[in-house]
Amino acid sequence: MVHEAPSVTRQPWILSLYLLTLAVGSLLSADPTFAFKIAAPADGATLKSGQTVTAKVDLGADSGIVKVRYYWYGEQAETLVQQDDSDTSIMPQQDRLSDDRFSRKDSISGAPVVAVAALSSSSDQTPPFGGILKIPKEAVGPMRLLAVAEISRGRLGTRTVFDEVIVKIEPEAALQTIDFETDKPLQLGRTGQSSAFGHVDSLGKVFELPVVGEFADGVVRPLASPASGTSYQSSNPAVIKVLTGGMLQIVGNGKAILTVTNRGKQASLDINVTVNDEPNEPPVADAGKSKTVKAGTKVKLSGLNSRDAEGEALYYSWSQVRGSKVPLLDVNGPEASFQAPHVSEPRTYRFKLRVTDKKGADSVPAYVDVVVEP
Repeated sequence: MVHEAPSVTRQPWILSLYLLTLAVGSLLSADPTFAFKIAAPADGATLKSGQTVTAKVDLGADSGIVKVRYYWYGEQAETLVQQDDSDTSIMPQQDRLSDDRFSRKDSISGAPVVAVAALSSSSDQTPPFGGILKIPKEAVGPMRLLAVAEISRGRLGTRTVFDEVIVKIEPEAALQTIDFETDKPLQLGRTGQSSAFGHVDSLGKVFELPVVGEFADGVVRPLASPASGTSYQSSNPAVIKVLTGGMLQIVGNGKAILTVTNRGKQASLDINVTVNDEPNEPPVADAGKSKTVKAGTKVKLSGLNSRDAEGEALYYSWSQVRGSKVPLLDVNGPEASFQAPHVSEPRTYRFKLRVTDKKGADSVPAYVDVVVEP
């Protein structure tokens, strides 16, 4: 005799609970956004200079956001003072920029440089905390889009969280000519010509040339960075040596012709070097190892392992090149520091170190990443 298994009658509410459990599990496995994040434009997107795009953010679990400001920076540009685009008064800005820890000075005029928000948005705009974002018309190559959200904490004031993406900017217009915004020919080592830390040009000095291109749309764009498509060639590497990142180094006296190429166009610059020919090896910058820290902790950046071949004392220069601006202390010392800010999820802050010896020889920049966790 075959005994049939007794039938099981499932209650409708049990089936509904089962389906609900599956649905919740599916949502949790979909990697939801729990932190403030730029949703558009996407990281790695290719955009056109001068065009407009719609900026969007996911707020995640961050509540109390009252405003989001968007800033454009070159891929390796220093993160400068953040200012609301509605603040156009000159004197108050100068007052706020009196502290060099929060700003850098223009290399030519010496005036403080301010980062003006490309877009400032609140909850009543479409989309909320986003909107129409204009891409700088002079942009070319990799650009960082930094979004900083201001969160209200009532009587406790405000705090900020940020996210950033790197996009590639391409001009629609064709490149017509390349030029150097400098004296022609370029004389290096002339009496009284100053450089970093008050030194005159000397063997080992590292410098960058202001290379620009005029495009068919009439816009002049900076082309010094290899990321913009520029390549460099020196006719005499014993006088001018081409380093990475579009940097050049004085390595001897004499003459050299520097040729730059971009988008099939070329331009050349005659360089004459007359410096003190006392042998001097350039120093080496060491910004330390990347690290992960907790929000609220004091972070120390160490350049103590930087070195000079002749054992001379070094001058230090720290700057921030990624992440929302933090107050960086002791930027001209071997050890800089900052307070790790509040974050909703791990965020990367990148810092650059340059060192210079007493004779004026510079190092190639060294970089260090600090990941801040909640």
